[in-house]
Amino acid sequence: MPVETRTVADDEADLRLDRWFRRHYPALQHGRLEKLLRTGQIRVDGRRAKSNQRLMPGQVVRIPPGLPEENSAPARPRAVSEDDARFVRSLVIYRDADVIALNKPPGLAVQGGTRTTRHLDAMLDALRFESPERPRLVHRLDRDTSGVLLLARSARAAASLGEAFRHKSARKIYWALVVGVPRPAQGRIDLPLAKSAGPAGERVAEDDEGKQAVTLYATVDRAGNRAAWLALMPLTGRTHQLRVHCASGLGTPIVGDGKYGGAQAILPNESIAARLHLHARRLVLPHPGRGTIDVTAPLPEHMRSSWKFFGFDPSAGIDPFGVD
Repeated sequence: MPVETRTVADDEADLRLDRWFRRHYPALQHGRLEKLLRTGQIRVDGRRAKSNQRLMPGQVVRIPPGLPEENSAPARPRAVSEDDARFVRSLVIYRDADVIALNKPPGLAVQGGTRTTRHLDAMLDALRFESPERPRLVHRLDRDTSGVLLLARSARAAASLGEAFRHKSARKIYWALVVGVPRPAQGRIDLPLAKSAGPAGERVAEDDEGKQAVTLYATVDRAGNRAAWLALMPLTGRTHQLRVHCASGLGTPIVGDGKYGGAQAILPNESIAARLHLHARRLVLPHPGRGTIDVTAPLPEHMRSSWKFFGFDPSAGIDPFGVD
């Protein structure tokens, strides 16, 4: 059987290579994909590639012979229900010809996976707004993290925004409620992180041999020594970085983060929900066509309730990192 090549389409801009294969060859097992990549049988533009490599339109993917052909055609997306269409449109907090910004609620997965059938990616056709192209995800938020999520409305915009995220031109400000008060009140967390698999799923932990992970933090307000409102600005983008940095780096786990804070992450008060209190508050980055995008997302209901309980003022507009 001959080697084949396939060209990355315009609507596949910034798609990860493993997800590109999942789209075109859904019967291909991930373990086999990784082996084909390690041995150089799959290449992009003639070069070795990794599963997390982001693709650009026009790139050529080398397809080795013998891949499973059953169900190899891309699956047709299911139509978005009227309820989901209304729901996802209600999340829009900014829109122009190039960009859509959503205020993602906590509990909604960005993409599908094992046992995840309802997710944002499946609803994106409802956000075309007469555009011929389907919006594209250009970054991610964890399922339980709320806040600003940016979509590109064209392949060109996706490429531009993807570059901004990869080259750290995007400045992301998160708000968190933590148990305890960090000392010092403001500073920098430089704690390398590594992933590990376990019976409860993938975890991230401090590891001297892990990847560099850096976060700036500042205490905006506090409730005695019981809890603190933190502003967080990640300078790197590791999985669960802010959650691990708060729990392990500062010793002040994010409220509701049982995965990394355990029982210490719960404030024993019926007015404080046992849900993750982490919110992508503000995103500032170069616009694909002109100027700068600067989007702020209101707090979700459970965090508004906690802010009210402690007397924190979410309209204070304090930016301790000097983005303004």
